[in-house]
Amino acid sequence: MTADSAFSRISPARLRSGWGVKWGSVPAETIGAWVADMDFGIPGPVRARIVECTEREDFGYPFWRGEDPVITAFEQRMSSHHGWQPAPGRTRVFTDLIQVLQVVIEHATKPGDGIALHVPNYPPFLASIERSGRRMAPIPMLYGDNGWSFSPDNLAERLRTAGCRLMLLVNPHNPTGRVFRRDELLVLAEVAEQLDLIVLSDEIHADLVYPENKHIPFAALGDGIAQRTITATSATKAFNIAALRCAVMHVGPDSVKSTLDAAPLDYFGTPSILSRVATVAAWNESDGWLDGLMKTLEHNRTTINDWIPAGSRYHAPESTYLAWFDLPDVDLPAARLLREAKVMLSDGAEFSEGTTVDTSSFVRLNFATSPDTLAEILDRISRASPSLARRPDR
Repeated sequence: MTADSAFSRISPARLRSGWGVKWGSVPAETIGAWVADMDFGIPGPVRARIVECTEREDFGYPFWRGEDPVITAFEQRMSSHHGWQPAPGRTRVFTDLIQVLQVVIEHATKPGDGIALHVPNYPPFLASIERSGRRMAPIPMLYGDNGWSFSPDNLAERLRTAGCRLMLLVNPHNPTGRVFRRDELLVLAEVAEQLDLIVLSDEIHADLVYPENKHIPFAALGDGIAQRTITATSATKAFNIAALRCAVMHVGPDSVKSTLDAAPLDYFGTPSILSRVATVAAWNESDGWLDGLMKTLEHNRTTINDWIPAGSRYHAPESTYLAWFDLPDVDLPAARLLREAKVMLSDGAEFSEGTTVDTSSFVRLNFATSPDTLAEILDRISRASPSLARRPDR
């Protein structure tokens, strides 16, 4: 797969001069390949809608003549792209998925309850659970010949013993990039029904699935599971607009919907006009841009596959632009690569913090950059240590 030329013109100097944390927080000689922002621009339709708002000086409080257009765009996209028709009247707009998780924790669990989740997992989710006074019940992700998965053995009993009331599903999975298959999702659905769990399904990477895989919304498994599923997603990840902070939550469980409906009107805050019009433009008008992005990500994913160090536990991500692999012969690999290679990766230990799962030998590499920048990243890593050089058979 050849990279799209529109995504190949990256200026590190421009990236460093902006306000983004990925490049702005690292020294000038260091390449940022850690936090999950892309180095690319934004879709033309998104830019156009933002410019329209700016030219109208439209920066007041949002008001819609009818249903919130973000909700309409979300429902249409789920139906047209992912084969799921969300039930009407059950979608709310929030700022981001971390806020969604914290709201669900507050309104669907109580202190001391267990929350089941696959580990490794997104560090802010781990921190949100720990700081809320709830207990993490890890479902370890296991590496095998077919990549990353989890063991269904005694899963219901394990989660019952842990006192779980909520299951947090991140699918596609961050950081491994796994897209769970229908049979795996059905295992989780059966456990949720056995234990009467609410399932919060983070599906923010659903639009970044590579062609050989298919994303299945958890709520699409059937009416019964839909009634216990809270689906959370956003256009920010796939369309590179994280700073605009807009997310949606579709609430299946009546119990959670009732508590949210009873909350004060402004209790959860509200995204801005800019964030809303950008989200609508992303979902409704920017699939051509997304196609070009996916070509570039596929090209970069192949580059990673051909380079990955010998002996590393790695499976090509089925979604996302994140490569998760371990360097078993390197102590504190993220810190060492920052020091010696001048490349900042995400520290794998952060993805299991507070659990019994050990991911300290892993790093997460963000490859949403130009092919030239990715080549420089991999070259720096290889030159920093001979043990990290490419596989001898490639």
